[in-house]
Amino acid sequence: MEGIDHVLQQILNRLDGLDSKVTDLQLTLENETNKNIQLIAEGHLDLNRKSDDSLRLENEKEMLLIRENELRRVKTKIEEIA
Repeated sequence: MEGIDHVLQQILNRLDGLDSKVTDLQLTLENETNKNIQLIAEGHLDLNRKSDDSLRLENEKEMLLIRENELRRVKTKIEEIA
């Protein structure tokens, strides 16, 4: 009977150690990993916004070039008529 109690106590001690390790892992995930993932996500969001702004500006430039070409054609036609 004493041997079973000793083995049971060893198992309980190992379980306590495992419980402590699991708690440490949970704290690491909560305090470090999740925070770092959030920072990366925020950085990606900022990059995405900058990319959208850049694309919007590029589209505006293209539209201005099209309008400029259209104005040149109209001006040329007016000069031909006059």
